[in-house]
Amino acid sequence: MAKPLTKSQITADLAEKTGITKKQAGQFLEELAALAYKQAKVGFTLPGVGKLLLVNRKARMGRNPATGESIKIPAKKVVKFRVAKAAKDAILAAKK
Repeated sequence: MAKPLTKSQITADLAEKTGITKKQAGQFLEELAALAYKQAKVGFTLPGVGKLLLVNRKARMGRNPATGESIKIPAKKVVKFRVAKAAKDAILAAKK
């Protein structure tokens, strides 16, 4: 199975396809990531790819798998990524 692209491979590909330097492509990726981190609280949408969200998870009861003992899991905030329908359709259609 093919390996995922590295950051340098992604920047090289973006630079080649958009006609900018690798350094500029790398800076763009870093700024995009920084913007996504800042905006995650209100939701950051990358059109055609998905949406990054900060979600409050409620407190719940869980179970220790080793002992079977019930434990209380406290409420917490978690980061979720919802994949866009366009991305799902493009990826799943490619496999068929």
